Amino acid sequence: MAVAMAWLRRGAWGPARYGLAAGRSYSGGGAYPSVSLSCPLPGVPKAVFAAAEGRERFETRVTVLESGLRVASQNKFGQFCTVGLLVNSGSRHEAKYLSGISHFLEKLAFSSTAQFGSKDEILLTLEKHGGICDCQASRDTIMYAVSADTRGLDTVVNLLADVALQPRLSDEEIEMTRMAIRFELEDLNMRPDPEPLLTEMIHAAAYRGNTVGLNRFCPVENTDKIDREVLHSYLRNYYTPDRMVLAGVGIEHEQLVECAKKHLLGVEPVWGSGQTRDVDRSVAQYTGGIVKVEKDMSDVSLGPTPIPELTHIMIGLESCSFLEEDFIPFAVLNMMMGGGGSFSAGGPGKGMFTRLYLNVLNRHHWMYNATSYHHSYEDTGLLCIHASADPKQVREMVEIITREFILMAGAVGEVELERAKTQLKSMLMMNLESRPVIFEDVGRQVLATNTRKLPHELCALISQVKSTDIKRVVTKMLHKKPAVAALGDLTDLPTYEHIQAALSSKDGRLPRMYRLFR
Repeated sequence: MAVAMAWLRRGAWGPARYGLAAGRSYSGGGAYPSVSLSCPLPGVPKAVFAAAEGRERFETRVTVLESGLRVASQNKFGQFCTVGLLVNSGSRHEAKYLSGISHFLEKLAFSSTAQFGSKDEILLTLEKHGGICDCQASRDTIMYAVSADTRGLDTVVNLLADVALQPRLSDEEIEMTRMAIRFELEDLNMRPDPEPLLTEMIHAAAYRGNTVGLNRFCPVENTDKIDREVLHSYLRNYYTPDRMVLAGVGIEHEQLVECAKKHLLGVEPVWGSGQTRDVDRSVAQYTGGIVKVEKDMSDVSLGPTPIPELTHIMIGLESCSFLEEDFIPFAVLNMMMGGGGSFSAGGPGKGMFTRLYLNVLNRHHWMYNATSYHHSYEDTGLLCIHASADPKQVREMVEIITREFILMAGAVGEVELERAKTQLKSMLMMNLESRPVIFEDVGRQVLATNTRKLPHELCALISQVKSTDIKRVVTKMLHKKPAVAALGDLTDLPTYEHIQAALSSKDGRLPRMYRLFR
């Protein structure tokens, strides 16, 4: 026992030593050498670092084929590539057709074609090259995309051409799509997160009955009316080479052009190549207005921790298109407003110092959500704030949001402006590290402008934004009529005229209401 106690007192490795001397013994003994960390070590060979071969090697290259099809590529290191076909077509072009065609085409994508008998056959072909596929339809673009090994580029482009231009659209596939769309519409109305539904409503209010205000989702009553003949009549007008871009990231430009010529040039679509007649070139007309949906939200999310009953409000004003110079100041403004849910986790990088956190969520504990959104298109844009609260506090919530809109035109602090610009640049660069995001950016920019602004150009434009630019674009925006979307128990919702009056006032307050009896 005595031996054991002596061993513990002196330590397992010898006599006990304390303080600085003990620390030094473990770091080699003696004093630390005074070696500068900012000067090269003597006698060490000079390091040779990898360097880019020139910025031009990484610029987006664009080639226009004889048919009008544009081929765009961006070089990127790696074994895999993302290639896709973007079509200037979407729900905004459905004014002369049954609403919901784009939704159908999205669901029918990568089904059976002239070369492939079924979706399973397409997926098996892609699996040989480690590939995955996806199709997304928005208000102004339909995008077919594949990510796969670069050695399978010829197979991928052949597949994309077949999927876009030679779909079979069998009766069985169309019926399955009808069932999928009905289920999606039911799910949309039952989902606890109302953001997709509110986005539809705010667009319908802002652009009543035209272009981007047309419904992106297929109405239930149209699911049985859309068939192969309806789809072919739409495809004949909008799936033409001059409205398409073949974009690729992670492949050589010449190789992509050769594949495009081989598989997309001179190909006869399954619907024929007749003269296009009904192409809708309408420019978005901002109308403003209100769309209200009274709905019982008390049982949206039941369970051990149910979400309380909330009323959701979204207020928006027209901003500008992404082709205008004011697009960058609006993007900075949107980042400066920021916001999120009251239970969002994170720090400054997550937007905790944005205005909607500091001025709204931090000061009003009963607010469940306050988030800024900016939707931008080639001919218009919409800046919105979405807020959620208990139905009994709807009026107060609306007034808080209208006051925030008015405060946008006030003084902008240098610190908050620099923070918003830095955060916007950070998010831009972080997102553009992802190959699929680069692909979408390349495709959308070339589809709209025939060229692409590189990230360093966008960062330079962001850096140039001043507080006067923010005030100028906000002052212009506040002269427009508001668009309002409201969902839930709307008993205490102010009238549209009162919301409009608040946004026209100096302090953003709603007109006072005086009641004889309370």
